[in-house]
Amino acid sequence: MWLSGAMATPIEDYALLSDLHTGALVSRNGSIDWLCLPRFDSPSVFGALLGSKDHGRWLVAPSAPGARVLHRAYLDSTFILQTHWRTDSGEVLVTDFMPVKDRRASVVRRIEGLSGRVEMRQELEVRFNYGTTVPWMRRDRQGGAERLLAIAGPGAMVLHGGNIPHGSDHHHTGSFIVGEKEQVDLELVWYPSHRPAPKRNDIDACLASTTAYWRNWSGLCVDSARYQEPVLRSLLVLRALTHEDTGGIVAAPTTSLPEEFGGTRNWDYRYCWLRDAALTLEAMMTHGYSEEALHWRNWLLRAVAGDPDDLQIMYAVDGGRDLPERILTQFTGHAGAVPVRIGNGAVDQYQADVVGTVMVALARLRDRGIQEDGFSWPLQRALLGFLERHLEDPDHGIWEVRGEPRFFTHSRVMMWAAFDRAARAASQDGLSGPVEIWEALRDGLRAEIIDKGYDAGRNTFVQSYGSSLPDAALLQLPQVGFLDYDDPRMLGTVEFLEQELLNPAGLLLRYRSESGVDGLEPGENPFLACSFWLVEQYARTGRSADAGALMDQLVGYANEVGLLSEEYDTSGDRMAGNFPQAFSHLALVRAADAIQSAPAAAQQPSHQPVPPMERSL
Repeated sequence: MWLSGAMATPIEDYALLSDLHTGALVSRNGSIDWLCLPRFDSPSVFGALLGSKDHGRWLVAPSAPGARVLHRAYLDSTFILQTHWRTDSGEVLVTDFMPVKDRRASVVRRIEGLSGRVEMRQELEVRFNYGTTVPWMRRDRQGGAERLLAIAGPGAMVLHGGNIPHGSDHHHTGSFIVGEKEQVDLELVWYPSHRPAPKRNDIDACLASTTAYWRNWSGLCVDSARYQEPVLRSLLVLRALTHEDTGGIVAAPTTSLPEEFGGTRNWDYRYCWLRDAALTLEAMMTHGYSEEALHWRNWLLRAVAGDPDDLQIMYAVDGGRDLPERILTQFTGHAGAVPVRIGNGAVDQYQADVVGTVMVALARLRDRGIQEDGFSWPLQRALLGFLERHLEDPDHGIWEVRGEPRFFTHSRVMMWAAFDRAARAASQDGLSGPVEIWEALRDGLRAEIIDKGYDAGRNTFVQSYGSSLPDAALLQLPQVGFLDYDDPRMLGTVEFLEQELLNPAGLLLRYRSESGVDGLEPGENPFLACSFWLVEQYARTGRSADAGALMDQLVGYANEVGLLSEEYDTSGDRMAGNFPQAFSHLALVRAADAIQSAPAAAQQPSHQPVPPMERSL
């Protein structure tokens, strides 16, 4: 069932389970190949996604070689996954979920017989600490029921159910028969090893409460008529990637899924980027989830509290700051892509756009009637002071380039946005602050950007001061109000991006990696958020046909359960990068909202994008 090396299970074959503390990836063949416990950023206990089954996994699937999946989908508006299997001897339904509101970290797998008699196979390899630690495992009985325990150092797991696999050479395997109308429940629970093993759960009650939670949360959503289903699934993904206790929002539940297959662009995204989280809360607020936005604001205040000069661009789920990047040599990488990394070296970068992104999001909160408190506004003022002290410093930009810092145009615009929102807060909302200074800084940045970040001869903004290169991040200029979507300079920039960054399939690359700007080997796949930004730009400027066509294409890249990765390999027709990716899903929501709000009068004939031209440096 499980394939390794170059034949690794494709990223698009996975579905996400979430308990609002961590997430599991379940492959289409019934194997849970990735799970970090008890938090998104904890070490993995199942790591086969990045290596082999020896790095940990839990397979539950029919034994028959010819077994096939007839249908796989989430139960409506939930993260409860149902897989309908058929074999020559019958059919079964496997329901996988992680209980929420239960205060225990567990995965439940319910197998129900639909017809005939089906033999199911179970294979369990628990490997703590990113696949390096084989636990001590033993069987015992609790209340007359058999269970399997795994213990290694501080972590432990217990498997409850009536069909416990048997051990051989550090692997546990077994099989059992499920007949029509019969049901088998399995629950694997993580717990601190110094505590007693948790008792068997009431699975019916867990399933009912988990279903009710997700459906009640979904019921609060403000609809998006044309793309209602992908928008709701995207909002659900953003909620699933939010840690319930702290409010931190991770960029993705995975690390080191390759941006380029066989390449080295493999990064750990299991952390909370201020930028990504701020954009996430904007998407949530638009659809009625102000409570989640306030929860994130409170996480932000705790995470960045202290000396503003210690500001980081990302933090751990609990606001922790120590995220050193290191390589895990025990993994062979997804489809052979190495190195596999944990931690993220970008944590030490100066990215000048971050404060602006945060200030824009917090201004939206104020616009929705959420008042600043005695902590939040003083902290924002401190962040503005940090930005002012770094006004003349180049940065690494939104794409976290590992080359030399530059004056990225997008970063300077986001600095402009930070001072613009501060000045508005003082002049319009009555908050305290040196409004004249903020207005002067804002106006000075605007003049500088027009002078140094805009090429008047070609009528386009450029990636950085003094360069002639394109950058898809420039599509955010009208999103933050630096200029109108239909400003001639913006339309010229869009044409420039279409010429230089559209790939043969019509998706937008982030920038030209062959330019060397990022300090890495050239080559990557289109970053999906950039193309969603292009949809938004089209919709806001009357190019409704183009917006709809590109949006339909992008939504079509979601897998059968509605999840999107970070990038998409159009030549290989496969997902790339970490998965599911918050940035892709929040950008989908923005794009759908732009299409939804486009005036009927803007339904103009399609203006075809300018074909990509030959590129040379």
